[in-house]
Amino acid sequence: MTNRQPAFITGGSSGIGLELAKILALRGHDVAIFARDANKLRDAVAILKKSAPNARIAVYPCDVGDRVAVEHSVAAAIADIGVPGWAIANAGISQPGEFMTQDITEFETQMQVNYMGAVYFAKTVAPAMIADGGRLVFVSSGAAFFGIYGYGAYGATKFAMRGLAEVLRVELKPHNISVTLAFPPDTDTPQLANEVPFKPKVTRAVAASGGVWAPEAVANAIISRATRGKFSVTPGFQMTALLLTHSLIAPMLRLWQGLLVRKHNR
Repeated sequence: MTNRQPAFITGGSSGIGLELAKILALRGHDVAIFARDANKLRDAVAILKKSAPNARIAVYPCDVGDRVAVEHSVAAAIADIGVPGWAIANAGISQPGEFMTQDITEFETQMQVNYMGAVYFAKTVAPAMIADGGRLVFVSSGAAFFGIYGYGAYGATKFAMRGLAEVLRVELKPHNISVTLAFPPDTDTPQLANEVPFKPKVTRAVAASGGVWAPEAVANAIISRATRGKFSVTPGFQMTALLLTHSLIAPMLRLWQGLLVRKHNR
């Protein structure tokens, strides 16, 4: 079904997205990557060509939060390299902050890019994929399992993405499109580095308990599970435990964060 069909990846110029592109290019797929920064896209092509010299890589500067831009870019990619067998909604941004002090525009921007960007992308690629089927992948976050201090803007977008994927899992199955939802832990990416200046002390303490994963390890887990048609991807024991028990342990997680708040606000 998808052995040689192209792979479309939003946010494919760095981090997890770039590693996903590497894996699929090495598997013989033509790859189209979508990202805002044309310079980063150019650098990504050089990196991908070094890893997979024979791969065909197409790039499309695109802000996924702009519906018209997504529609035009995806249409151009389909015309250039064909209908995707892999469509991965990976693009996202994150700026943590406390609800009472974070500007409302951060809530609007992160929802537009992280959630609506995934909606625009899925809404555009899915109709084209119906004829031959394929795999639609959403890269969410461990922040979609429970409310994390300082992630009022970001976490809500990932909860929303989780809800969307749950619905599409059911609706797209009759069309032979499998849906996969990934919950990466903190991963060593430019996005994580960009968060550092904005993280409240409590958020840093919560994050410190989970460690940081390499992007290639997360990408390999996503491709492995999606290839087998699995819905959930939870790299590592901690994410898997949260998947299985988050509703049961939510009171303990709230209590733990409450203790951290009191400690850091003394």
